[in-house]
Amino acid sequence: MELPPGYKPDFESFKDLLLEMAQERDLDAILKLAVSRLAARPHMGLARIWLVKSGDICVRCPMRTECPDQTLCLHLVASAGRPFAEASANWSRLNGEFSRFPLGVRKIGRIGASGVPVHIEDVGRDIGWMAKPDWLKKEGIRSFSGQPLVYKGETIGVIAVFSRIKLLEEGLFWLRMIADHLAAAIANARAFEEVDRLRRKLELQNAYLQEEMLELQAYGNIVGKSPALKNVLRQIEMVSPTDAGVLIVGESGTGKELVAREIHRNSTRSAKPMIKVNCATIPRELYESEFFGHVRGAFNGAVRDRAGRFELAHEGTLFLDQVGEIPLELQGKLLRVLQEGQYERVGDERTRQVDVRIIAATNKNLKKEIQEGRFRKDLYYRLNVFPIEVAPLRHRKEDIPLLAERFLKQATQKLSWPRPRLTQANMLQLRDYDWPGNARELQNIIERAVITSRSRTLRFDFPAGDMPREASLPPIPPPPKDDAPPFVTAAEIRHLEKENLLAVLELTKWKIYGRGGAAELLGMKPTTLFSKIKKMGLKKPG
Repeated sequence: MELPPGYKPDFESFKDLLLEMAQERDLDAILKLAVSRLAARPHMGLARIWLVKSGDICVRCPMRTECPDQTLCLHLVASAGRPFAEASANWSRLNGEFSRFPLGVRKIGRIGASGVPVHIEDVGRDIGWMAKPDWLKKEGIRSFSGQPLVYKGETIGVIAVFSRIKLLEEGLFWLRMIADHLAAAIANARAFEEVDRLRRKLELQNAYLQEEMLELQAYGNIVGKSPALKNVLRQIEMVSPTDAGVLIVGESGTGKELVAREIHRNSTRSAKPMIKVNCATIPRELYESEFFGHVRGAFNGAVRDRAGRFELAHEGTLFLDQVGEIPLELQGKLLRVLQEGQYERVGDERTRQVDVRIIAATNKNLKKEIQEGRFRKDLYYRLNVFPIEVAPLRHRKEDIPLLAERFLKQATQKLSWPRPRLTQANMLQLRDYDWPGNARELQNIIERAVITSRSRTLRFDFPAGDMPREASLPPIPPPPKDDAPPFVTAAEIRHLEKENLLAVLELTKWKIYGRGGAAELLGMKPTTLFSKIKKMGLKKPG
């Protein structure tokens, strides 16, 4: 390449570059702006930027053997140049031979590790520094300069230029200034990205919570005085302070979500959100994105990064409603998150850590689903650490008057109508009905009665004939009629745990370790399982 006779580089235009970098908030735009402006100068061959990030391609990285610890390295994030020997060469691609530099390795890695710039005024005299001397000769490269990107005393990256003229004092001064301003612009862009990420996360959480608050207001808090309900409340009190997984079973409309909310409200995670996932309403192809999130460009329509429900529930509670509807092919990935606390967003190689408590609910008989091959038994054992069964309304008729009064108050407030009176005749009607739709049906019938009432007297419009009950769960026997309310003692809990452990051991033929072993099914370490077996005095038959 030949430059015009008497060519002298003009540095005044760099003032505009510094101003534009300071005004830009998007990280990719800042990086491209810097390298493209540098590479556009007639004497410049190539300009590149590397940023310090976690190792991501360590297995196939060509410099793997030189990498000291395979944790952090310099990632090529922007590149621009003007090839002359090979005009068709693409110098803007980011996946070439030098896309990664381990810290401390080669000249770029040494700059990143030490924070000390490297300047080679005449590469012809210091050819040993360069990895590809033939390339330097073909492209007419005369000088090299690499500057650390330092922000608040921390080296966050490296900017390097290959020039076709010697870089003298003034050029180095401007390159150092560009490096300083670029480091600040990168830090600011990352801060803006983090603020934007947190804002979007809060918006999502707020949207979920607003939706769930509407549901909560529509249904009311846990109301009732029946022995069956008191037993559920005792179980809630017992399990709430722990981090144990809870599986809530019961017919639709019995208030399983209210039980989950009460567990969360009384837990040590109550200051963090409880995020709900209705597993029955998610399209099959979007399950993974809904649970784990996705990165921009992961699929058509993924126009930006999106946090999944697990990430939103970090340090809080994730409520998996209708958990029996999760597709079988996703259940393994869900189990991995529950066991290891790790997941990846769709389209992302980065493994993320998450800390959530899982509460699941279903109106299905999951044991039957396991037998028919629609639900994994290891996931079932992981979810079913502490089961809670919510009785249908037909088995706790004592709760109907209190629920009816609550729903009547809510309906009249919602419609801004005068509140009718629930008569004794009304109560008898309500108690005599079988309530196949449970409390949700009671709420709907009362609201309909308020709307259709022409006076202060309520008239209920019950469905003609007996509506079929859900057959997915076996009928729950009515609570005992004696004065002593049912509850579970500590001794009974220990007995249940022993019976559950024996069931798993028999299922696995007393296999403890490995895939399909009792430890894996129970979601605990084999050493912990051995301790429990010894403590309970269990012995393998024969």
